[in-house]
Amino acid sequence: MSESVWSATTLPQFTKVDPSKIESQLDAILEKNRSALAECLENIDKPSWDNLIMVLDELDDELSQFWSPVSHLNSVQNTPEIREAYNACIPKLTQYYTEIGQNRALYDAYKALEASDSAATHSQAQKESLKQAIRGLELSGVGLDGEKKERYSEISQRLSELTTKFGENVLDATQAWSKLITDETELAGLPDSALAQAKQMAEAKGHDEGWLFTLDFPSYMPVLSYSDNAALREEMYTAYATRASELSNDGQYDNRPLIDEILSLRHEQAQVLGFENYAELSVATKMADSGDQVIDFLTDLASKSKPSAELDLKQLKEFAKEEHGLDDLNAWDLGYYSEKLRQHKYAISQEALRPYFPINKVLGGLFHVAETLFDIDIREESGFDTYHKDVQMFTIAKNGQDVARFYLDPFAREGKRGGAWMDECRVRRRLSDNQLQLPVAYLVCNFTPPIGDKPALLTHNEVTTLFHEFGHGIHHMLTQVEVPSVSGINGVAWDAVELPSQFMENWCWEPEALAYIASHHESGEPLPKDLLDKMLAAKNFQSAMQIVRQLEFSLFDFRIHKEYKAGLNVQTVISDVRATVSVTTPPAFNRFQNSFSHIFAGGYAAGYYSYKWAEVLSADAFSKFEEDGIFNTETGAHFRDTILANGGSQPAADLFKAFRGREPSVDALLRHSGIAA
Repeated sequence: MSESVWSATTLPQFTKVDPSKIESQLDAILEKNRSALAECLENIDKPSWDNLIMVLDELDDELSQFWSPVSHLNSVQNTPEIREAYNACIPKLTQYYTEIGQNRALYDAYKALEASDSAATHSQAQKESLKQAIRGLELSGVGLDGEKKERYSEISQRLSELTTKFGENVLDATQAWSKLITDETELAGLPDSALAQAKQMAEAKGHDEGWLFTLDFPSYMPVLSYSDNAALREEMYTAYATRASELSNDGQYDNRPLIDEILSLRHEQAQVLGFENYAELSVATKMADSGDQVIDFLTDLASKSKPSAELDLKQLKEFAKEEHGLDDLNAWDLGYYSEKLRQHKYAISQEALRPYFPINKVLGGLFHVAETLFDIDIREESGFDTYHKDVQMFTIAKNGQDVARFYLDPFAREGKRGGAWMDECRVRRRLSDNQLQLPVAYLVCNFTPPIGDKPALLTHNEVTTLFHEFGHGIHHMLTQVEVPSVSGINGVAWDAVELPSQFMENWCWEPEALAYIASHHESGEPLPKDLLDKMLAAKNFQSAMQIVRQLEFSLFDFRIHKEYKAGLNVQTVISDVRATVSVTTPPAFNRFQNSFSHIFAGGYAAGYYSYKWAEVLSADAFSKFEEDGIFNTETGAHFRDTILANGGSQPAADLFKAFRGREPSVDALLRHSGIAA
């Protein structure tokens, strides 16, 4: 397709972003938008889709296209200049969106449009968009007056500041810690890949000798999994578990006061809107019907999983005692002896698999899976404006026509926040001149970077992470919806948004798919059958322990928002949750909650349960492919045309039933986890 298709979605010019001008540029856009919105509402006699919604969509998209690269750079290239500009803008954006959310004239215009004769001619996407817009304003305090309205605005402003600061504290605390080791005897047990990375990192930091370790996951995890040096494991575990707390960096980045204030303000905000607590406000826009239903779901899954988790732990303790003479397992021992047990039982490790997963082979396999299932083509682009040499860009085409693009930013580096995520760069929408704006996504990971002349070699866990984020990406990019507020991932119930991402992970375990995903980076030989068999045999190793760990996070998150009252001690709540569902108890100094960015700096507040909720959906959806064939093109097209194509234009429960032909069942998840047949 000609480049003119992309002219309506000019890609971000990262190299032209001038931090010193960001704030003034935002001011100009917000001033223009406010004026245009006021003029629109004043001049509307009879609201219509074209004279109301299309006008607002244009304003929203212009703002989004300006802010998207700024926000992205703040996450992946966090310089002092970008951070300063970002932080100066956040209160202004919060104020702007609060004004929109409480604009009574806009609400009245929406309601008038909903009641108009023309509403009968609206498409399903238009109807759902309007419905969500009205609900969104109602949940943003449009019905508030006087002091309550003013207080809601104050809370929104303060929460934006606090959650931003929480994330910054986690990033700064993570990067404030490092350890240079010059005595090679202290590094026994560490795989060559971890040593090479640590050596390369030390050299990059100007050290003539030694190995440098940090709390970034590709550096931290190999130490906890493989280092024979228990003192080193303990030191790194302690540093990681106390990040952003009163126990590290002299309390410089302590997130405890932020947590208390965030929870207090969320609770107050929910009550201002008429909800009993923030959990009920959160559930108001999700698949789950109530907070009680969420608690019941999590506790039921815990009751089914905990006996298996207890058996997992019993086996680990017995192994550590019988094979290594260890009577007590410390928190920093769990990963190490679990890896020993995995190798003892299955003679397999993530490191043994790493040579068979060079990133370019994995990408080729990922694209083959997607191309086969969804009848698309993926090609790499060059010559685009970028912010780092490692970033790649790809175009997705269908039937010879471009439909989307995405950036891939795969490797960990300084100034980049941890974890992996997909974010929207451009949304698919029909423009006022009838051109179609195509979607663009950011896919961000923190994989171990290439070492020397070797390609980046991924662990199998990293392979599944890549498939996961790509699943989010295709949800955004393969949408057929042209109304932006319900296009792609927009408007999708939060507890269903993980369905496509967790769904895609399944192909990382299928021998038929692994034939395309894995081959030795030097010889090109496929993954040997004995390694494949061992990997598959070890798939559910300690899976129940992993499930109850996620349930611990989910229940903690939901309970602190559901049970909040003044003086709530979050440490007491997490301890109580652990006593109920967990099988291991971290040491008293563990401050996991202080770096729980998902709920205190991200979009998962009273919603972390969504991972498990959506995993039920994704496992059940994949079971259809188990029945029909994992590369069955008809089933793939059906998934594309029901789940992916419709985005948020229909309720997630309806879309799932349209694909599966029935209500979701937890059986597939338990079976896939080795807990139940």
